[in-house]
Amino acid sequence: MSEPTTGRDRLRELLDAVLEEDSPRLADMAGRAFASPFHFSRRLARDTGESPVALRRRVLLERAAWQITQGASVTDAAFAAGYRSVEGFIRAFGRAFGHPPGATSAGSPTWLPAPNGIHFHPPVHLWIEQNPRRDSGMDLVALQVHHDVDDTGRLLRLAAELPEEAYRRVRAPGQVVLPWDGPEESVAAVLERLVRTKEMWLASIEGADSPEPGADDPASLLERHERSGARWIAAVADIGRRDAFGDRLVDALCDPPESFTLGGVVAHVLTFSAHRRLLVRHMLRGEGTKVDDGDPLAWLQQRHGGTS
Repeated sequence: MSEPTTGRDRLRELLDAVLEEDSPRLADMAGRAFASPFHFSRRLARDTGESPVALRRRVLLERAAWQITQGASVTDAAFAAGYRSVEGFIRAFGRAFGHPPGATSAGSPTWLPAPNGIHFHPPVHLWIEQNPRRDSGMDLVALQVHHDVDDTGRLLRLAAELPEEAYRRVRAPGQVVLPWDGPEESVAAVLERLVRTKEMWLASIEGADSPEPGADDPASLLERHERSGARWIAAVADIGRRDAFGDRLVDALCDPPESFTLGGVVAHVLTFSAHRRLLVRHMLRGEGTKVDDGDPLAWLQQRHGGTS
């Protein structure tokens, strides 16, 4: 492949070839760039740090996430992204974003970690960050937030398999995690508090009224969790993008109102969420349910094919 000639944006041409709607295969991309697949792949990997296929897959997933935030169905987004089945799209989306496409809502983040800062920019453009974080895939706060949301959903699904009596059985009489939250003596009580904590803090961050308590059966809690979990991920990501962890909010839901840093809020939620998830595991084992230990290392290995 020859070097770029004057007046031509060769990288832009390569990206156009990668993202052309009718170029799903490497050979198609290379043909549109008038290069062999070998030279096309080598040049793009050198310039962007990603293979053509990986870059295309990631940007189309970002576009799919944006389309879903705009009201597109998961099915429509899946086929627009080139997936042959909705199930395959859901698996790929979940591995990439840390939550299923159905948990994506208006305000959810739509960019994925990228070594080159190249992202989908609506409606049909690309955005290239000047200083991308090359290791953003291992951002510690994002890792913990995604793991917390994923793991809570897993525990809710396991709890749904319990008989009603076992789900509400008092297994830890007098157990209190935080004094203002009251007793958390059963699987039902601990899981409800896991979900409600994020709902309450989101209301504070968003300046909304205190949410009314919702149903606490496993199906209702899972539905509440999928809504609040997606919003929580988006809220923390937005705080990080704005470098606003040191900003303060006045929580008028407290009596009297109190002031907290956003970083302190996130650390508080993560700390007591991790504690409650371990409590739920202990209770589930007491009911005879087989459950893992919730180790983020194992979670990362499952997400990234053995790399942690």
